Amino acid sequence: MNALVHKSLVVQLQAYGTERFPVLAHLGYDAEDPFAVTVVFAHDGRVLARWKVDRGMLGEGLTKPVGVGDVRFRPVAGGASEELCMEFYGDAHADGGRQHATVFVWATAVAAFLRETHAVVAPGEEETGVDDFLAEVLAGS
Repeated sequence: MNALVHKSLVVQLQAYGTERFPVLAHLGYDAEDPFAVTVVFAHDGRVLARWKVDRGMLGEGLTKPVGVGDVRFRPVAGGASEELCMEFYGDAHADGGRQHATVFVWATAVAAFLRETHAVVAPGEEETGVDDFLAEVLAGS
């Protein structure tokens, strides 16, 4: 079985009080990092942002608001279908404000992506190489 899962989606980005506009979102999952999903947002061939998010939190965000820090997810009704609202907060400005972008994605597409990742590594069966990492750190001391 392939240990990598990829999905590209057209999503709606809303930043700095603008109207929504379409961008590409590339979702990536690698069984080597089983708790994470990498999300790369691109427009006109340029990478706008790259985030690594918690896979479990992404799934929870489909049904309830989650997150209190730089990344927050919540379900929203988007016309005829449900959307997942993904909010990303960046660095602080000198005036005390923060960069902020909101992305709206079709919830069904995210759920399908997560099902594919669960086929690779089921929730609760994630393993991390903590022992190997500690051995490397201690060997370098």
